[in-house]
Parts: sequence; structure tokens; C-alpha cells
Amino acid sequence: MTRLRIVNLALPKTGTTTLTEALRAAGLTVADWKIRPGQSTRSDIPRQHLGKIIYSDYFGSGDPLARLDEFDAINEMSAVREDRSLWPQTDWGLLSAIQSHHPGVRFVLTRRDPAKAANSMMRWNNLGKRRLPQADIPGLPRGFGQSEAELARWMEGHYAFCDRVFQGCDNFYAYDIEDDQAPVKLAAYLGIELPWWGQANVGKVKAGEAN
Repeated sequence: MTRLRIVNLALPKTGTTTLTEALRAAGLTVADWKIRPGQSTRSDIPRQHLGKIIYSDYFGSGDPLARLDEFDAINEMSAVREDRSLWPQTDWGLLSAIQSHHPGVRFVLTRRDPAKAANSMMRWNNLGKRRLPQADIPGLPRGFGQSEAELARWMEGHYAFCDRVFQGCDNFYAYDIEDDQAPVKLAAYLGIELPWWGQANVGKVKAGEAN
């Protein structure tokens, strides 16, 4: 039987923490943004951003998930700070490599109204006010993203990208986090039960951990 692997293609502030908590409550192991101490038996990936691990393995062996076999789900892959801007969820070459090496993969896209998500980015530590505008990001070149309108347009573009590249695929599912039926539909798509669903990470601002 092909192993279920879940990869979320979402951008920040679109309900990713809720998805992590829901999948963990369902008994799955989830890597979210960074490998924390104690989450892996490996010595070479703790404290590293997922984006860095995924790109290192993509270019090193061809399999972006080569060192993430302990995890059933990969969530919040992006990382942006002074020395890196990594957005695997926007890279079709990398995503197609995941699909080739892991035929049981189920891609998910958590969507949120772009205007609401952009507003949340602006209020989340220095994400929208400094880090995004100062980084080179697919669909959001350096110098852009300084307003909520620009961030919202960037998000709309990412949604359109995912819809286009996965058009007609049965291993892609996008859902709106404000849809009351989202957990039921997501559970059916993944073929698992989701015993918990709620709203996580509401209004938090963590210095050094904002993603």
C-alpha cells in the first residue's frame, strides 16, 4: 500500500497552524516550518527550516523529502529572513519531484481571503512590514509587498498558480479556512478522521518564530 504523505502548499497566515494541530490530533507526525529538537532521530536536520532541508535534498539527491521520512505531513515550507528566501510551494520542478518520488502524496492548499491574510501578515511581527518587502520571492520581487493590496495580489497569484498546475489532478485539494465543511471535506480527501478542528495561533506574535 502506498504511504500517505501530505504536503501543504500554503502561504503564511492562512490557517497552517490549525492544519498542523488537526493532523497531529489525528495521529500523524507533522513537520511545521522548522524541525524542533526532539522531533527527529536524525542529527543533521534539527533546528533547520523545512525549506532549507527540502531544497538541499532536491538538489542533492533529487528527492526533496529524502531526510523527512519520519514525517507524514509537511506544512509551512517557506522561510524568509535576512540570509534566505525559500518558497518550495511555488516551485513546480520541486513539487513534481516530490510527486515522482512519493506517489502517495496528497497536496493541500489552505486558502484564506487574500485581504484578510494580507492584513494578518502586516500585523505579524515584522513579516509584512520588513521581511517580505526586503526579500526576493517568486511573484513578489524585492521592494514589493509593502502594502496589504500588494500582498493580497501576490496571494491571488499563488492560488492561481496552484489551480493551474494541478488542474485535473486527483491528488490536490484546496479549501477555504472559513468553510464550515472544510474539515469534513479535507478528511474525505485524505482518507482519515480528523477528531479536532479549531482555530489555532489566533493573534499570536512570536519574536523570531513568525512565519
